[in-house]
Amino acid sequence: MQIIVAGAGIVGVSCAIWLQRSGHSVTLVDREGPASGTSHGNAGVLAAGAVIPVTTPSLFKAAPGMLLRRDSPLFLRWSYLPKLLPFLGKYMRYATDNHVDIYGTAMSRLLHDTYDQHVALSNGTPAAQFVSDEDYCFGYKTHADFIADRYSWAKRDAAGVKYEVVTGDEYAQVDPVFGNAFETIVRCKNHGRISDPGAYVRALTDHFVEQGGTLQIATIDDLEMKGDTIATLLTDQGRLSADKIVFALGPWSKKIAHKLGVKVPFESERGYHIELINPSKMPKNPMMVASGKFVLTPMEGRLRAAGVIEFGGLDAGPSKGPIDLLKREIKTLLPDITYDSIVEWMGHRPAPADSLPLIGANDAKGSSYSAFGHQHVGLTGGAKTGRLIADLIDGKTPNIDLAPFDPRKYAK
Repeated sequence: MQIIVAGAGIVGVSCAIWLQRSGHSVTLVDREGPASGTSHGNAGVLAAGAVIPVTTPSLFKAAPGMLLRRDSPLFLRWSYLPKLLPFLGKYMRYATDNHVDIYGTAMSRLLHDTYDQHVALSNGTPAAQFVSDEDYCFGYKTHADFIADRYSWAKRDAAGVKYEVVTGDEYAQVDPVFGNAFETIVRCKNHGRISDPGAYVRALTDHFVEQGGTLQIATIDDLEMKGDTIATLLTDQGRLSADKIVFALGPWSKKIAHKLGVKVPFESERGYHIELINPSKMPKNPMMVASGKFVLTPMEGRLRAAGVIEFGGLDAGPSKGPIDLLKREIKTLLPDITYDSIVEWMGHRPAPADSLPLIGANDAKGSSYSAFGHQHVGLTGGAKTGRLIADLIDGKTPNIDLAPFDPRKYAK
């Protein structure tokens, strides 16, 4: 078949490669090029144990104070609040213990084999050099802080996440960079790391093109419908059509999804990173700094601190607060570190109200498919999502229950 994949982040590129490997003729369409957004700026962690949504029951009590605290990892552009309120009401309705369990069950099935999925995706391509099998660590300043987080670890236990709890002194024998900054460290097993997310996605795209795929730089402005199916994509480079269309536009998916009748409550979660170029110290494993809710990840020639959450829409520029927070946290954590320069970045995560990505056909005919909404785990779940989409288009039955991710649950 002739297939268009809209969006050249990790999810879209994975869809394109797996569809190409199934024998289809694939065109990958993106407004800027591969890894130009979140797939460049993420934390680089293959977080198989990321089975806890932001919307836990404690969020009701914690959120107001977090928004007012200078050192909180939750930010809001107050001018955006009137536009955010309808989504926020739906988002907070999922802050229940029952939904945490629903989310954990669904996401553990999607994410548990993420390292193997990325190996399968990148095998035989130049991108394979960026994939490694490493622990994903959580650092707690005190053991009491770890105990206070017992709700999340109990949910990970229920989802089958494997981990080891060690003291900061024990961990320092393996990785001395953090000294006595953490009293307790949790080492999550069966995880992995992408040492340069942007270069990884670009290498995958180069492989896709070398194998005969087409990369087209174009902005999708609108859809031309024929009944309830898409007849044409209207772009700034002309009209595009295909037998099947996959939408993997990440945080820019809402307009098109709603036009297709997939009325998903959806917002952009703005994320930030800073990079220390040629740092004097480099940790061995990615480390989630629990107090600041950001991840410190060793990358190619640089140390990236990525995370925090800001609600502020797609259009506004970066805020100063999240960047300043990351800089303060790094200074506290690694006071003696030196580096050549620092890079600042802001991007967008696609966040449905229920935090569950959309993976599947948008209509009963299967004329178009959704592959977006992975919020904090786009890189982690991207390789498998592409494989699932290819299976669905080929008429194969996936080996996991996709009902929680079905776009048609939002059909109106």
